[in-house]
Amino acid sequence: MLIERIYDEDLAQASYLIGCQARGEAIVVDGRRDIAVYQELARQNGMRIVAVTETHIHADYLSGTRELAAATGSTIYVSGEGGPDWQYEFDGERLYDGSTITLGNITITAVHTPGHTPEHLSFLVTDGAFSDQPGYLLSGDFVFSGDLGRPDLLDEAAGGVDTRFEGAKQLFASLRDKFLTLPDYVQVHPGHGAGSACGKALGAIPSSTVGYERRYAWWGPYLAANDEQGFVAELLEGQPDAHAYFGRMKRENRQGPAVMGRRAPLAELDTADVAHDLAADKVTFIDTRSNSEVHRGTVARSLNIPAGKSVASYGAWVVNPETDNNPLVLLTRDQEQAQDMRDHLVRVGIDNVAGYLTSIDGLPATTPKLIRPEELEGFDAAMVLDVRNRTEHAAGHIPGSHQLSGGRLMWHLDELPAGGTIVTYCQSGVRNSVAASALRRAGYSVVELDGSYAAWTASRSARASVENAH
Repeated sequence: MLIERIYDEDLAQASYLIGCQARGEAIVVDGRRDIAVYQELARQNGMRIVAVTETHIHADYLSGTRELAAATGSTIYVSGEGGPDWQYEFDGERLYDGSTITLGNITITAVHTPGHTPEHLSFLVTDGAFSDQPGYLLSGDFVFSGDLGRPDLLDEAAGGVDTRFEGAKQLFASLRDKFLTLPDYVQVHPGHGAGSACGKALGAIPSSTVGYERRYAWWGPYLAANDEQGFVAELLEGQPDAHAYFGRMKRENRQGPAVMGRRAPLAELDTADVAHDLAADKVTFIDTRSNSEVHRGTVARSLNIPAGKSVASYGAWVVNPETDNNPLVLLTRDQEQAQDMRDHLVRVGIDNVAGYLTSIDGLPATTPKLIRPEELEGFDAAMVLDVRNRTEHAAGHIPGSHQLSGGRLMWHLDELPAGGTIVTYCQSGVRNSVAASALRRAGYSVVELDGSYAAWTASRSARASVENAH
């Protein structure tokens, strides 16, 4: 048997390829939409992908289940649990608690583990060539290394009202009645790692065991004492902000994400044509450079989505394909980087990329406005806006600032002043540059705090030291 973990650093998301080497057959669990990685992995191991499935209706990325099935002819399996309000709306074999998928000697058994979502399944994997007992659990967003899937996303992203309390109770029951009944040796392979917004304290290690989590995870004492009330309170306390685009992911994943099919390579565009389309507001320019480079000059009304590990996340903060139909033009160093960025963007359903440029020469230019921390006190700002998470804001913030995280900002513009200048900040300046670019494109007057909160605290400490010296 083969189990391969495919990890996306951008979204801190893990998918899995499980294969029977004797039969040359494989299944992909929780795949993403840029599917070449699975096809290549199967090819390298002499396998055919014959089945695709997912643990639940995801909120943080767009599922690649339908994409893989269309490309490989594999059978789709999805949860049939959760009741009528949580049924998938596209064709696929339905799985229920105890349903099995067989690949040669491998048996994959669905286990209904509601809590994060009502329809959530985990998958027990038995390698029949080695044992008649399961040795592995693909836990999806149920159990992470050191943490649990958050039960409040239905309230935060799917329009639920106080569903978090019932979800937390369901998680307690799923742990008690399903997870903790498994032998300690069962290996746990979760769907996310550190950095995901699907939990509040996810560990960075890629896997765990039932026994390790039973003994050392924060929730263990609550289960041992059968303290449901204490468990619910601890689980719901301090959850991070949920990105607003999660609601779109939920809807599209339930309906069935659009199948892209084979995609042509991205072309380098003509600068004059892009300039013409920018003037007519027919395209949206994406500056993929760092915030420090952008601050030295960028394209007017462009969005800053810095290349690196957070392209999908930042892209979904500032590009909403449901309301903005403009094709994107990417500023990248070459075609390879452009196509890599496109792969990241399609993971959150941003599919309309026209092409790329390698320079901003010849395009309408602007220089974002900055303010130094020592100038802030005397600046006439309509609002000082903290685009960090609420947990960061609670830990320390600029007095009088208003918190609205970058992942929710463009969906809550009603919280911003109608006129005047907004001063924005994050922790170091990266998220701030992304959020500020979106506000400028939307017509707001924005000044970024140079160096953001880190620079402000350093400046304050320096001033205090001088005052104490005198």
